[in-house]
Amino acid sequence: MLSPMGPGTPEALRGVLKTFHDALLALMTPGAPTPLFAVAQAGLPPAAAHPQTLALITDLNILAHSDGAHWIRQDTGAVIV
Repeated sequence: MLSPMGPGTPEALRGVLKTFHDALLALMTPGAPTPLFAVAQAGLPPAAAHPQTLALITDLNILAHSDGAHWIRQDTGAVIV
């Protein structure tokens, strides 16, 4: 893995770079479950902008995933319109 600090990194930036490095590493390899994006059906973003993404649809109390074209209900497999 690359170090966030090379030999020429100013001392004043070392703490900031380490913080960013650690945060990115945690995103890449989560060690615990992560919260889902929670939204009402009317507020769902375009499915095409979020392929292979899960969302909790709060007003329907269901999980849905984006197939890149539609939001799909996990309980019935139906498209959410």
